[in-house]
Amino acid sequence: MILIFSFCICFAAAAQTTNKKLQIIDISKALYVVEVSCGECQFHLAGKTCDLAIRLNGKAYFIEGTTIDEHGDAHAKDGFCEAIRKAEVQGEIKGDKYKVSYFKLLPGN
Repeated sequence: MILIFSFCICFAAAAQTTNKKLQIIDISKALYVVEVSCGECQFHLAGKTCDLAIRLNGKAYFIEGTTIDEHGDAHAKDGFCEAIRKAEVQGEIKGDKYKVSYFKLLPGN
């Protein structure tokens, strides 16, 4: 019984998805600490659903490359629809979106 329980726990942990691509810093690109939150709820961007966005140099951009649901419950007390947090990011602005290549949510904010 313990063996089956242990297998289930290990299987569930292995099934958690992480975007390893977003965990590698490119030393040739600038690394920014930005505000990150729900674009519609906190940054007042036009949209119909809750989508992740950053504010860089005073301007908000929706993010492509990671989603609001990949970082916990957006409607929790510290979730992106309820709070503005900080993250380290790398990427580039393309049109009205920020194409993220590195994303790390910072603790304690």
